[in-house]
Amino acid sequence: MGKLKPQPTVSEETAAEISAIFSSDRPWVVVVWDDPINLMTYVTYVFMTVFGFSKEKATELMLQVHNEGKSIVAKGAREEMERYVQRLHEYGLWATLAREDQI
Repeated sequence: MGKLKPQPTVSEETAAEISAIFSSDRPWVVVVWDDPINLMTYVTYVFMTVFGFSKEKATELMLQVHNEGKSIVAKGAREEMERYVQRLHEYGLWATLAREDQI
């Protein structure tokens, strides 16, 4: 019989970093960014139409976009969030997809 080769070892810290990179349980978020084109009333309308938000919730998120430059408007599985980003683009809003911990 031949000798067994030693298995490479990975530090706990490196293993945790690798796990975090490939973990599918970290949610994705849709970020809407402020732009100089769309009216605030239009952005509110789009949020109500795309996400089904109440006028109050849509207005709150629109004001966050306007005052802070961005707002996280949805969180969930990547595929669903990609569809939201696409719909927001169809309405002319500047939206991006990101991992929750990257924003």
